[in-house]
Amino acid sequence: MRQFAALFLFVGFSFCSSTGTAQVVTAGPDSVVVSGAKAQTDTLELPKPKNVKEAIGRWSKPAQAAFYSAVVPGLGQAYNKSYWKIPLVYATGAVIGYFIYDNNRKYQDYASALRIRLDGNPNTIDPYSNTYGFAEGLANNQGTINLRRFRDFHRKYRDLDIILGVLAWGLNIMEAHVDAHLRAFDVSEDLSLELKPNLQPLRGTPSYSAGLSLQLNLK
Repeated sequence: MRQFAALFLFVGFSFCSSTGTAQVVTAGPDSVVVSGAKAQTDTLELPKPKNVKEAIGRWSKPAQAAFYSAVVPGLGQAYNKSYWKIPLVYATGAVIGYFIYDNNRKYQDYASALRIRLDGNPNTIDPYSNTYGFAEGLANNQGTINLRRFRDFHRKYRDLDIILGVLAWGLNIMEAHVDAHLRAFDVSEDLSLELKPNLQPLRGTPSYSAGLSLQLNLK
């Protein structure tokens, strides 16, 4: 189904791009050991935010990105400066929205026709009374059976499309949150990883065994 394809394309493109920006956090060049007394610092209580905007501004960037995408789909991607993802968000929403509208329209049409056919009122006009496959005079009441079948079919896919829409909205929030996390990482040129040979002492003996070790260097 095309609505599934649109959803999968959005997820694939977004997360492939996000994982491409993943980086490594490195510690600073120096570290200082302090005593327990010195390590304890006074905590300052922040004043209460004056408004909602100030309160949101105190959140972490991933939390802000997720909130913005929850309120307006695509806004979290704009906050992350991933502007190229915004058309994907709205294209996915447009495809799913179209199928919700189309299936609901057809469901309402067949449901109304079925109610008219079964109301027993000769003054109401049956719009499908002479339509091929739905005519009232078909053997075994097949026309009415087909009306009911098509009504149920479009109701089922309308409900499924609504679920897909909610899922797409949730994925839009999750993608903005994850992308903001990945962008918070920092790459340092002072980071190096070396593979070195070493000798490991054998326990209980004066002998050594050869081995390899990975050494992470921070310059």
